[in-house]
Amino acid sequence: MSELLEKSIRVLELPRVLELLERHAVSAAAKERARTLTPSTDFDEVRRLLDETDAARGMIALKGSPSFGGVRPVSEALSRAARGGMLGTRELLDIAGLLTSARRAREYLSDDGEPTAIDNMFRSLRPNRYLEEKISAAIVSEDEIADAASVELADIRRHKRAAAAKGRQILQRIISSPSYKSVLQESIITQRGGRFVVPVKAEFRGQMPGLVHDTSSSGATLFVEPMGVVQANNELKELEAKEEKEIDRILTALSAEAAGFEEDILWDYDVLVHLDLIFARGELSFDMDAMRPELRQNGGVSLRRARHPLLSKDTAVPIDIELGRSFDTLVITGPNTGGKTVSLKTLGLLCLMTQCGLHIPCADRSAVSVFSAVLADIGDEQSIEQSLSTFSAHMTNIVRILDEADGGSLILFDELGAGTDPVEGAALAIAIIEEARARGAKVAATTHYAELKTFAMTTAGVENASCEFDVETLKPTYRLLIGIPGKSNAFAISKRLGLPERVIENAKEQMSGESVRFEDVLTQLEQKRQALEREKEETDRLLARREEDARKAREFRAQMERAKDNARSRGEAEAKRILQDAKDAADATFRELDALKKAQKKLEAQQINEKRADILHNLNDAREAVGARDSFKEPLPRPSRPIAAGDLVEIPGTGRQAEVLSVSGNTLECKAGPLRMKVKADEVRLIEDDERAVLTPKNTPKNSGRVLRTASVPRELDIRGMESLEAESVVENYIDSAVMARLETVTIIHGKGTGALRKAVHALLKRNKSVKSFRLGAFGEGEAGVTVVELR
Repeated sequence: MSELLEKSIRVLELPRVLELLERHAVSAAAKERARTLTPSTDFDEVRRLLDETDAARGMIALKGSPSFGGVRPVSEALSRAARGGMLGTRELLDIAGLLTSARRAREYLSDDGEPTAIDNMFRSLRPNRYLEEKISAAIVSEDEIADAASVELADIRRHKRAAAAKGRQILQRIISSPSYKSVLQESIITQRGGRFVVPVKAEFRGQMPGLVHDTSSSGATLFVEPMGVVQANNELKELEAKEEKEIDRILTALSAEAAGFEEDILWDYDVLVHLDLIFARGELSFDMDAMRPELRQNGGVSLRRARHPLLSKDTAVPIDIELGRSFDTLVITGPNTGGKTVSLKTLGLLCLMTQCGLHIPCADRSAVSVFSAVLADIGDEQSIEQSLSTFSAHMTNIVRILDEADGGSLILFDELGAGTDPVEGAALAIAIIEEARARGAKVAATTHYAELKTFAMTTAGVENASCEFDVETLKPTYRLLIGIPGKSNAFAISKRLGLPERVIENAKEQMSGESVRFEDVLTQLEQKRQALEREKEETDRLLARREEDARKAREFRAQMERAKDNARSRGEAEAKRILQDAKDAADATFRELDALKKAQKKLEAQQINEKRADILHNLNDAREAVGARDSFKEPLPRPSRPIAAGDLVEIPGTGRQAEVLSVSGNTLECKAGPLRMKVKADEVRLIEDDERAVLTPKNTPKNSGRVLRTASVPRELDIRGMESLEAESVVENYIDSAVMARLETVTIIHGKGTGALRKAVHALLKRNKSVKSFRLGAFGEGEAGVTVVELR
């Protein structure tokens, strides 16, 4: 990587993004790799890196990141173990931790998921549970070896505890003895040099035979090992030496076993570090709310709603940037602090991030090319040490950029040609852009020069862009507008800030006529653009509202279709139940008649025939009810006048007529034969006067004076799945039918659900005068899913 490219990467602030990536890495090696990540110029490698980031992001979304906490460098320790060296407890615990991480990472990959670009990395891990558990069982912590590490170690420690207990017992008898009370400085047992001793007053040294191991700083106390304890302490020291020797043997054996798996362990380490970095890229993608851009090879860049990754995503204004498709050079103009440099940095930084395999903060349909180099001249390059002015420093940098530029380069110039005479600077800027284009590079440059605006408007392959500025508020909007040259707005800003009008007019007179006309044209273009944007926003708003209305209409139509289908299905089912009830009643009656015929020989045949005729009549009427339900398609015709008492009405579904006795609002009290009923006015059809005139005694049915004998009414009504309004109508009709059938108690099945249907039913029952009381079902009756109704 050239020095110029490294400098461009620093100027575009890629290292600061890599610092964010480093925070998401866990292992020290992965953090180091994140800090030193460099953009790749190979198209296939960039695509592979993005595939890996995609896979990690998808896995994180489903089950979080795998654990990389145990990934620590072990190559040096394994190398020493391979040469026959003994590893310490810390080094062996690091190897066990690495093996644990490898095993858990291998278990993290589920075989039933969709294949990803990093599956083979997980499958290539070589976990070694045998060695992992052997080290973990032998080494409790960095400072402790487990007794179970070997049989010999457990035996040594058992004898060691016995020897220590023996010595302490002897010393305990000494400090507890009254004869030694005046000899001892304190009645305690302590240790010196790993041997048990007691504190003896210096003046009584001769009364406590034993070995002196230490003296207090004042000389008044001697730490004496009584002769009776010497043998026990000697035995303890011997056991401690054996213990250390056995621990060394255990660590040496474990080191040798680890060295035997050196290649597999180092492979796991490298794979885990790589996975750690990949998952860090995935977590950074979530953190930035970023996505994968489309990769191109033609040098084109198309960024939709792109944000600078180092700016807060809550306050940063997204921009759209195009380059390399219909034009290879973008000239960005506009006032200072308007966002030109940020737009330039955003373009360069997002391209570098993509080539590092990182997702970028942008919207769908964004695309980035893989460039051979992203070269930038941005910022104040003045150098006092090198005696360079701002212009000279920029020009030195530009010379090096032009030397390295080729057909795969992206070049970014900030304030090109600034720092010198405006006329010469503008001419130089145009010449530099032409030279970069001649080398095949893609160019984006910011400037204040009007000559470059004209150059962009009159040169094929060069396009203007501007950073929008709100003159009313004197604040930039930070929006980048492609295809529109920017204005400096110097006069407007000065006027808003209070500069006298005469000064502004005098300044305008100093400008050439062409410059004034050019600025006027830009002003008119900006006004038209803003008007078009307002119209577009209004059009989009109206279109969105129309689409929302259309969506609601479709949902309402679908809901009505479902309600219609449900009502038709329930009606057919109810009709079939009525027919079945009628058949059951007929069968029962025929069986009763047969029994009577056998029991009573004298029963006249005429009586039997009359009963048979009544039953068949009920069956025919039930069939007609079913047929009426099936054939009912059109809504009831509106009556030519309000229904009044004395009118005849037809009850839909039965084909029978009833006389209206009284009218109360929308409720009619009707009489059909011996039965009285209440119905809604919009649920019956008025038999008009001309239709009544046609009815003569000759064609009037013999039984028209009475209504169809009602088939048995079921004691349960199931309204589950109905809408509240539909259910209220069904329940009200059912209650009327149950009252006419003289049922005392009925059950309404409404289900538990949200409780909305139950509330609607209870509200209706409270208003219905035919209802004496109602309650929720008890245990075994359906509980809160049913309501038991007692009728008057």
